[in-house]
Amino acid sequence: MNDVVIIGAGVAGTYIARELARYQMKIVILDKENDVANQTTAANSAIIHAGYDALADQLKGKFNAPGNAMFDQICEELDVPFKRIGSLVIGFNENDRKTLVKLFENGLKNKVPDMKILDRDEVFALEPNLNPAVTCALYAPSAGIIEPWELAIALAENAMENGAELKLETEVKDIEKTADGYKVYTNKGELVTRYVINCAGVFTDIINNMVTEPTFKIHPRKGNYFVLDKDVDNLVRHIIFQCPNENGKGVLVTPTVRGNILVGPDSEFVEDRDSLATDGDRLNYIKETALISFPKLPFNKVIRTFAGLRATSDLGDFIIEEAKGAKGFINVAGFESPGLSSIPAVAQYVVKLMEEITGGLRKKEDFVPTRRKVIRFNQLSDAEKKRLIKKNPDYGNIICRCETVTEGEIIDAIHRKAGACTVKAVKKRTGAGFGRCQGGFCGPRVVEILARELGKPMEEIHYDSSRAYILTEETKK
Repeated sequence: MNDVVIIGAGVAGTYIARELARYQMKIVILDKENDVANQTTAANSAIIHAGYDALADQLKGKFNAPGNAMFDQICEELDVPFKRIGSLVIGFNENDRKTLVKLFENGLKNKVPDMKILDRDEVFALEPNLNPAVTCALYAPSAGIIEPWELAIALAENAMENGAELKLETEVKDIEKTADGYKVYTNKGELVTRYVINCAGVFTDIINNMVTEPTFKIHPRKGNYFVLDKDVDNLVRHIIFQCPNENGKGVLVTPTVRGNILVGPDSEFVEDRDSLATDGDRLNYIKETALISFPKLPFNKVIRTFAGLRATSDLGDFIIEEAKGAKGFINVAGFESPGLSSIPAVAQYVVKLMEEITGGLRKKEDFVPTRRKVIRFNQLSDAEKKRLIKKNPDYGNIICRCETVTEGEIIDAIHRKAGACTVKAVKKRTGAGFGRCQGGFCGPRVVEILARELGKPMEEIHYDSSRAYILTEETKK
């Protein structure tokens, strides 16, 4: 029998799995996708929020700032790129300034460190390319940027190295209460477990309703984004928000850890929980709104657009608790922004819930909190590159010219725990295909390497899901 089945391999499920892997437990992570972090975790603003906007009397306010403070350690342990670049909420008039004061006061309640309301000259000393009409801003230096999917992949890898099991392409069809816990029915058979942790994102209410009466409803909320090319050098230095409104934090403009500029999102409730198509009208709205912040944003440098879904709860807050009427079944639901920022603190809270439910957990003496370092060839010095290539010539073969990703990096990404098995999975781990050609040149070589390393025909290598085929058959023998 398993001790814990975690449903969902996004950043919530993988972080909780990694923290529970500190204890003597048999842990299984399930996800219906063919890779870790393939849904909400793969398509969001990638911001570690400071915590000034989440209401202090909500779980969002309780967990955001403490979670933010934990990112330096976790990213150091798991070798995940993370930068504290700070955020600015900009204002254009006296009403905006009043909003900034309210955010500042709420941030003090949430114990957000080192905030400051800046006057116009202070703002432009930090961000000279902003709209000249900006008059003030709330500055929060603790805000940061990260690649959420890379964090989730690292967490899954570390959890697996400490004994957890990952089952992908495994969709939960039903859950049955038993005398000793739960029986989880999937498309690949049944799993028996003492406890279940529901981290299924926009599907958490559906999973909850398999075992108990409905107590919350998830309304998927779509956001569209633009990604700008890296050659827009130093135009934006911080995470830039406009004053929030009833639809959320609004359209932001931010650097990414890879050096691009990310612009978005909008906010639109949708019925389809798998709806990831972008919308031209919504993208135009984002463009027009972002230009209010940065009139010089070069939208002729867009290299990609994408959309993601947020799991908005009808209760208006995170839902992190044992489900009513389902002992040993924990929901981590309504996990929208600032979910990513909060997850280190939330995961510790879930561990405490598990300790209360189980009567105590026994720690492992041999838990390893680190993972093997990732070689990022384009960040090495010339001398380091020469030594590496001499040791392993695969690192001398550049596959992705835009991002300078080598064959050695791709091979390593395939053979790690929770390794890549699709073109998108390689992209998420190495950056191959993230550049201005978006895989137009390196894509075929990535397919070849995946096929060779996995021992599969190239026709069985997909871009993403099994429906996203690339090749069907040879045209010439």
